Amino acid sequence: MDTAHSPWQPPLIWRAALLLARALVGLLARIEVTGDVPAHLRRGPLVLAANHISPFDPVVMVAACQTRGIAPRIMATAGLFRAPVVGAAMRHAGHIRVDRGTSAVHRALDDAASAVARGSVILIYPEGRIGLDAGMWPERGKTGAARLALTCGAPVIPVAHWGAHEVLPYRAPRGMLRGVVRAMWRRPVIRVHFGEPVDLGEVSATSPGAARRATDRIIDALTDALGPLRPDEPDAPRHVDPGRPSDPSRAHRRRPG
Repeated sequence: MDTAHSPWQPPLIWRAALLLARALVGLLARIEVTGDVPAHLRRGPLVLAANHISPFDPVVMVAACQTRGIAPRIMATAGLFRAPVVGAAMRHAGHIRVDRGTSAVHRALDDAASAVARGSVILIYPEGRIGLDAGMWPERGKTGAARLALTCGAPVIPVAHWGAHEVLPYRAPRGMLRGVVRAMWRRPVIRVHFGEPVDLGEVSATSPGAARRATDRIIDALTDALGPLRPDEPDAPRHVDPGRPSDPSRAHRRRPG
């Protein structure tokens, strides 16, 4: 991997946003962060792969990363970059635009690969959407995170979390005010766990099906890390969001033992 260039440094606006996210999560919930990232990886190159259960996930992940001294660059949907104010802030902070469903979607992977090569930490949701598994376990993943890791040779750390779905509903901003008020009153616990690096050593980037095999390993690692965070909710979540649809078409077979 070419790391001859100076490593990327998070701009002031993003360092301030990290602190703001920590404060916002603290206002709405109680956050418990376990696990860690080795010191030599905290400034990259590194890929963080997280499960996706709620519109509130990015704020939770940023807050958790702040506790570990990490300033990740996020691969985010293009809609955020088109939003007034937020879009400009996202671009200035160095985040990576993903134009889903268009011919430009592959450009995001190239941009992310360049960022990793320069020493960045990239946060990506390998499921590619808020998961619609009925039990809220990780779905079968898209191959972007795996291809990024295999192309760059960067380690992948799974980051599992649970509880963000109790803050914002699936259809936010619809119902967002009610969710925020309820969260401030109930103060749900949000648990985040940084797992061990995923072993992709035996997966050759040039072999047929490599990206799918690596993706399955990443999703397996996320599933295994998520299990201990929801020990009393093994089959279905206690908190039921009536606006959340269910889609079994992308179910991932693995369940924690």
